[in-house]
Amino acid sequence: MSNNQSTKDALGEKSGFQIWWRMLRPHTLTASFIPVFVGTVIASINTSVHYGLFFAMLIASILIQAATNMFNEYYDFVKGLDTEDSVGIGGTIVRDGISPQTVRNLAFIFYGIAIILGFYICLETTFWIAVIGLVSMLFGYLYTGGPYPIAYSPFGELFAGFFMGTVIIGISFYIQTNAITLDSILLSIPIAILIGAILLANNIRDLEGDQINGRKTLAILVGRNNAIRVLAGFFIAAYALTVLFIIMGIMPIWGLLTFLSIKKAYNAVRVFKANHTPLEMMPAMKYTAQTNTMFGFLFGIAFLLNHLYAIQSVL
Repeated sequence: MSNNQSTKDALGEKSGFQIWWRMLRPHTLTASFIPVFVGTVIASINTSVHYGLFFAMLIASILIQAATNMFNEYYDFVKGLDTEDSVGIGGTIVRDGISPQTVRNLAFIFYGIAIILGFYICLETTFWIAVIGLVSMLFGYLYTGGPYPIAYSPFGELFAGFFMGTVIIGISFYIQTNAITLDSILLSIPIAILIGAILLANNIRDLEGDQINGRKTLAILVGRNNAIRVLAGFFIAAYALTVLFIIMGIMPIWGLLTFLSIKKAYNAVRVFKANHTPLEMMPAMKYTAQTNTMFGFLFGIAFLLNHLYAIQSVL
């Protein structure tokens, strides 16, 4: 059996439609869905939701995230960082034999569709959204493209959390309310932190390979054990900020529901501590993404429940 097939078997990868599905890296797409959901829910407390804008923003965000993933795969292949034995990537190029140009061109097509959706959003709101959107797309491309890729630096978690967390939540909130508030910015921070945690988990798993290839990620700079501590710190900060926001009165008591996701965060740290090979650490990546999904969903649900309770009290 070839090394390529052995790796695919170990990862449980299948052919057919799943090749294209894996290329999107679906486990990361919650990082684009959750911020749109949270920003819209927060906005819905004070205004009725424009569902056309919501779905346009949601689809555009998912397309930009998927395109960023494809640019990541394309440039990692071009720069020789990915091989058929690499663990954790989409594998569309190195294991499934899809042309690198196909992956790159599909990413540009996704960007094109996102621009069309963005144009609709601008027509309904303001064309300043286009400026922010184009900047976000540029940084998505520069994440692994360009002469100084952000993914190869210690700032990947910061940029990912800011653009995919705070910026997307801010836009989602603005297009519904035509305003940006301090509360909406503050409430975006826990989500931004957990999106950064997804990237940090990825970099912990890939630490040895990234180090050999000359990357300078945060995980490499602080070392494996400290990187796991930083990841745990990210999780703690997200839950602590939620409690702080409840105390401040900008989040309802229902926000405590987010603690139902804490087992996923604990499992992520536990698996990272107990395992050292990329394949063994894959479940930790999954737990980290699930933490973001569960936490973000419950974070948004907290506002909906509070709103429904207030309506019921009035009736």
